[in-house]
Amino acid sequence: MSTPENRRTYTSEHPPFAVTVDLAVFTIRDGALAVLLVERGAEPYAGSWALPGGFVEPDEDAETAAWRELREETGVDRFEGHLEQLRTYSAPDRDPRMRVVSVAHVAFAPDLPEPSAGSDAAGARWWAVDDVLPGQADQAGPDAPVLAFDHAEILTDARERIRAKLEYTTLALDFVAEPFTLPELRRVYTAVWGTPPDLGNFRRKVLGTDGFVVATDDPRPGSPGGAGGRPALLYRRGTATEVQPPMLRPALG
Repeated sequence: MSTPENRRTYTSEHPPFAVTVDLAVFTIRDGALAVLLVERGAEPYAGSWALPGGFVEPDEDAETAAWRELREETGVDRFEGHLEQLRTYSAPDRDPRMRVVSVAHVAFAPDLPEPSAGSDAAGARWWAVDDVLPGQADQAGPDAPVLAFDHAEILTDARERIRAKLEYTTLALDFVAEPFTLPELRRVYTAVWGTPPDLGNFRRKVLGTDGFVVATDDPRPGSPGGAGGRPALLYRRGTATEVQPPMLRPALG
């Protein structure tokens, strides 16, 4: 049984550390995968951009803290959509203030609002992911943000998680308004994967997976897209949530 004396001895042998949360929130804007970032208004890394997040309070679990920090730093309230824990980041030197372990979460949802800076954030905005991650700065120009802490690593891992989700789930359907065409659905995959799926394989997988989509039997007037210029057929979401075997994304060059 643990006693106060035992707890004091244990604490003295193991210095305290803090637990934080970081939240990689993705949506699709202007046909591209976008992530929500905040501009830090205080040290460390004042003026740099970061994922929304902060310290977990003693009476909170990690998910509750993630939603609270998102609201406080960006003004974005809890929303309906996909949210899951990504992984724990615990490198000893990841935060210059003290030993800090972060429980990162990833979210992906359509139609998310414009953020507004709050709390200790100096700014908040959506960024195209390809303008943020290392290796893209030459394309992004001089205004590309510099990410604080290890948030480039977290963002890279989070993007990979979302890309993989679209391989084996029907999550992409959340980003098309019903009724929709197959080209409209394919554009969601293109935005997230960074390259379009092979057209033939895409059609076979979507139409061949039971419950992925349901045809409406009505073409959309004035929307050429089928063979011979025929109007594209319209579809609605099916009941399937998984795609097995997965629809593997094309290899990026």
